[in-house]
Amino acid sequence: MKLMPCPLNGPRSITEFVYGGTVPETADPASEDDAAWADHIFGPHTPPGIVREWWCHVASGYWFIAERNTVTDEILRTIPPPRAKPVQGTGS
Repeated sequence: MKLMPCPLNGPRSITEFVYGGTVPETADPASEDDAAWADHIFGPHTPPGIVREWWCHVASGYWFIAERNTVTDEILRTIPPPRAKPVQGTGS
């Protein structure tokens, strides 16, 4: 049985998780033409090698980031989700 080391719940069967997609690298839409920006948003972004992905532990609803080697399917580490930063200029 393949295990996923959940940062909140510890090692669990991979069947308890749902894949949420790759963590996108930030890009500046002002510096991209329309085709490049559309590819950034909608294109497939799972290159061979080590990628960061969103995963959810279904039973607890806990989302986190996993670093996974897409060639070997090895989970290298899991990371608690980053804290949301306050939006600038909201008066809070």
